[in-house]
Amino acid sequence: MVGGGIGGLSATIALRERGIDVDVVERDPTWSVYGVGIIQPGNALRALAMLGLAEQCAEAGHPIVGSRVFLADGETLVDEAVFPRMVEGLPAANGIPRPRLHDILTSCTRRSGARVRTGVTVTELSGGAGAATVICSDGSAGEYDLVIGADGLYSQIRSEVFGPDLSPKFTGQICWRVNLPRLEGLDEIQLYLGPDGSAGFVPLGQELMYMLTIETPIAGWREEVERVGAAALYRERLKPFRGVVAQQRELVVDDDAVVVRPIEDILVPAPWHRGRVVLVGDAAHGMTPHCGQGAAQAIEDGIVLADELARCASVEEALRAYGDRRYDRCREIFQGSEQIGLWEQDHTLAIDPAATRMAVAIAASAPL
Repeated sequence: MVGGGIGGLSATIALRERGIDVDVVERDPTWSVYGVGIIQPGNALRALAMLGLAEQCAEAGHPIVGSRVFLADGETLVDEAVFPRMVEGLPAANGIPRPRLHDILTSCTRRSGARVRTGVTVTELSGGAGAATVICSDGSAGEYDLVIGADGLYSQIRSEVFGPDLSPKFTGQICWRVNLPRLEGLDEIQLYLGPDGSAGFVPLGQELMYMLTIETPIAGWREEVERVGAAALYRERLKPFRGVVAQQRELVVDDDAVVVRPIEDILVPAPWHRGRVVLVGDAAHGMTPHCGQGAAQAIEDGIVLADELARCASVEEALRAYGDRRYDRCREIFQGSEQIGLWEQDHTLAIDPAATRMAVAIAASAPL
């Protein structure tokens, strides 16, 4: 397993549950994560329940009952939805701090008996249909039945095995995130539609939420972040919003607490395997955050791949079955999320964002 993030650890846990030996290599020597929070929609909780981790995630986060969308004035309601409960005894959706999810996954991985090495990368990868030979940066070498590339949006494994031309593309938007004290009574995702994008709030705990903004950036935004600071520039970008967004923006004062990143995505054409190497998670289908499905799809990848490896008579058959089960589903969700971002940049496009979100939710709720 190359990569110790959400997709790689979910796959590792699922494989170990089926008695399959797993070696994990993770580039980061501290095996830590940055970021603020993650939305876990119903299908993510369903997948986590299959791993025996959903209850822990729900206890570590905050339930999300639905969503409401307003105009930038903070008052005009344009859409609302109640999320269906997919797993009895669990919330319809969950918001969880990113570090707490990481702790849950890493602890389970260690308990599973998987061998984990941090601060290690793959330096050489070769092999054909029968096996893959791996040499790592710590000097170790081994022959494996399967190498799983779970090393994220900027995947080294994807570049080496599938070719450097398959790389993420900038979508034209950036995303701001910052943790703030939770608004009293916030138990839903709230979005506010502004002239250059959207701002919103997601509950993460009894005392915690995150504020996010997805927008078309000003020219030279990276340089402006360096010049005036992330907090000051974020407050400036929130000035078109009134109401609760205007109130909360005054709490954004710590540059180090603000996470701002370009939104990039990639959908690798099928099949997602070459010989004895296969991709999962963002390495195969890095999605925009508009539908909150990126992490959910990565978890599902791991479960489905483990299912097929345990069920099928050969690795080759399992990899084909994995692609058959995952590609069309991920493509539909990927495209829906991308379309909402396109509409936010050009409202003249014939895209209904509410209907698109509903279509994505229906696709995601289908059985694995």
